[in-house]
Order: sequence, then C-alpha cells, then structure tokens
Amino acid sequence: MAEQSFDRQAAWELLTEFTQSPHLIKHALGVEAAMRYYARLFGEDEEKWGITGLLHDFDYDRYPSLDDHPFRGAEILRERGWPEEIIRAILSHGDHTGVPRQTPMEKALYAVDELVGFVIACALVRPNGLADLTVQSVKKKFKDKAFARGVKREDVIRGAEDLGVPLDQHIAHVIEALRGIAPQLELAG
Repeated sequence: MAEQSFDRQAAWELLTEFTQSPHLIKHALGVEAAMRYYARLFGEDEEKWGITGLLHDFDYDRYPSLDDHPFRGAEILRERGWPEEIIRAILSHGDHTGVPRQTPMEKALYAVDELVGFVIACALVRPNGLADLTVQSVKKKFKDKAFARGVKREDVIRGAEDLGVPLDQHIAHVIEALRGIAPQLELAG
C-alpha cells in the first residue's frame, strides 16, 4: 500500500468526501485562507495551518450535534493516520470539547473560525463583496445582534485576545486573507 500523504489535496478529498454543503465548503476555504495568512504572519508552517483550517469542520455536515462534532472527525482522522497535532487543534476549536488551546495554531484556529463566518456574512450583503469591506463596517454589523445571530461575538473577542492580536487588526487580517480567495467564495464583487 502506498504511504498516506497528508497534503492539501488529501485534506480537500477528505473534506469533500464528508461535506456536501456549499456553505460549509466555503467556510472551510475561508478558515484555510485565514490560517495560512496567520501562519505567514507568525512565521509558522503555512501548509499545516492551512490543512488544519480546511479540515476543522469536515465532519460537521454529517455529524452536526455537539455530542459528535468534532469528536467523530477526530476519530476518522486518527483511523486514517492524520498527525495528532492537527487532530488536537481541531478538537480545541470548540469550547465544548474540553481540549485547551495551547499552541499558536490552536489559538489561531479558534480565533479565525467564528470571525471568518461573520466577515463572509458581512460581504454577502454588500454589492462589492469583499472588495471594499472595511473593519469599520464589520464592527458596525458586529454591534447589530440581529445580524448573523449565530456568530458568538464573545468567541470572536476572546479568540483575538488569546491570539494576542487587537480586535481591529484581527478583523483586518481576516478580511485581507479572504480577499485572496474572493472568487472561490463568490464574493469578488
């Protein structure tokens, strides 16, 4: 049997094996882009961070219950021999798992997850998508509790704090990361 390759292509194949929802695939691509951005910023392994972002919710479409997600995904990753460092980061991205975030990669995944969803939601209601989205417009929507009400604002704030990045700068980084894949997200304007 050929040796398993744990590269971006393998991660993409795993994501698309388990995830049918276009919304969840776009979320995964957005989190991957934000993780790659932060890996470059922090001088870390961009491929590993990106793969972790791409896979963080791969089991959610099939196992959306918090009793299952991301635990089932971790089981599947272990069965298939994926690195424990990636599995642990994925487990740490949910407060309900009890896995503390310790490494920069784990903290970054938590910090970008909710914010990517929120920034995408902001871009979706703008005629130019991500092209002219500003930190100020994201923060204005952030204060509107009725907008994207599924996004836990306190998680976004805590994520930025734990990462050691001021909230405005964190929002700017995520916007910039997502602009890099705007066509894939259908948010090029």
